Amino acid sequence: MNQRLIVGCMTGTSIDGLDLALVEANGDGLGARYLLKKCMSRPLGDLTWRLRSMAQGDAVTAKEVAIISNDLANLHLEAINELIGDERIELVAVHGQTVYHAAPLSLQIINPMIIAVGLGVPVVSDLRGADLAHGGQGAPITPVADFLLFRSLEEARGVVNLGGFCSLTLIPKCSALISNNFHQELKHVKGGDVCVCNQVLDTLARKLFNVPMDMDGAHGLKGTVVQSAFVELERYLKAQSELKRSLGTGDELIIIWLNKFINKYKDDDLMRTACAAIASTVVHKSCEADRLILAGGGVKNSCLVNEIISRSEIPVELSNNYGIDMAYREAMAMALLGILCKDRVPITLPQITGTMGCSISGLWALP
Repeated sequence: MNQRLIVGCMTGTSIDGLDLALVEANGDGLGARYLLKKCMSRPLGDLTWRLRSMAQGDAVTAKEVAIISNDLANLHLEAINELIGDERIELVAVHGQTVYHAAPLSLQIINPMIIAVGLGVPVVSDLRGADLAHGGQGAPITPVADFLLFRSLEEARGVVNLGGFCSLTLIPKCSALISNNFHQELKHVKGGDVCVCNQVLDTLARKLFNVPMDMDGAHGLKGTVVQSAFVELERYLKAQSELKRSLGTGDELIIIWLNKFINKYKDDDLMRTACAAIASTVVHKSCEADRLILAGGGVKNSCLVNEIISRSEIPVELSNNYGIDMAYREAMAMALLGILCKDRVPITLPQITGTMGCSISGLWALP
């Protein structure tokens, strides 16, 4: 059996860190089995505010873009070397930092050539570009990976990523778990972006408490839901969830909502209300699932997770229960998508992104 080691790297829309996963692939294409061997995170340091400034649309020079691309690549290179040690890897899949996304336009900042030359292995990046070029939304790109990791013969599963934006993959009960049927099974997978998530909660944390995030959901857990504010935010989020397009630049704004209620209610109550509105929207979109599996940085927010559990009528679990660390599901997905690109397997699904062709994704940087 063909055994390969791949590194997947992810910096999400929360712009709060770099996640890395070392993944072992046994087999080829859709028939491979995957094992998460090691994972780690590294802070972005001053790249956080530099990248966030770009993502917010602040003016930036071409020189600054080039410097940031190189600095982010060097951060990746250093972290990957630490992750792999003496292991010999096949390739690296990097997402890069999304600083603009409004299909058909999308820009992920990074210089992959620095990583390829530094490690002496191929690096695949721009995993959404081919989908966009074929008329798709370019996101979400993880449903194929979710199918390979979480498919079941017994039940339909909803895989929820609680990131800067929340995304959902709905995997129907599979008729078989053998690889020669996977192309047919994948035609029934559904999904898409749901609503803004950690972008809301982190904005509230910065505005209300002058901290980067509500650590462990501590402020939200002390609050109570304000019904009038909940109804208004839930209406906005549910409208997002029905847009049938990928979410990105311009969709993260909640300033109007915040300004309307910030001086009327306690800060902890507003944080709890935001968690409740996000949870309600997630549960509403997951009605076809028999079980919800949660992953992403938002899982660290106990208030948000508790709200999802309390509002759901089906079992809710963390991806850890399936051998996939909840904080590294996206980094692991990048590794899977990278090896699928190498094996010439399309990584996006027409029924999810709207792509008009089954294109082979990825730009390759060769050492």
